[in-house]
Amino acid sequence: MPESTPAPRPERTFTEPWHAQVFALTVALHRAGHFEWTAWAELLGAEIAAADSDDGGEDVYYRHWLAALEKMVVRCGLGDDDALAGLSAVWRNAYEHTPHGAPVEPDAFALTRCLASRPTRAE
Repeated sequence: MPESTPAPRPERTFTEPWHAQVFALTVALHRAGHFEWTAWAELLGAEIAAADSDDGGEDVYYRHWLAALEKMVVRCGLGDDDALAGLSAVWRNAYEHTPHGAPVEPDAFALTRCLASRPTRAE
């Protein structure tokens, strides 16, 4: 009986889970009407153009993506620099204290405090 050829595996679209997450969050905020895609593309392009170097591959690209998303969140009034810094600190603390291979789970109380301090949008 002839040996069957295994089906080709699809290429990974994202090399790290956080790349997919920041991409999905950006698309979700756009679809929710928080910003136009052209405004997003201009902001991302400016973030990449302002970078000193492009070595580092996909991880560097998604770091630019994240920086642009943080700026868009502030621009749209969905958060402010203090709230973003607080969220970043909570996540940094979580991954620095998580054993290798375990899921990173930030402190829920600390996350809630950061999110509760976000500004409300003027209607």
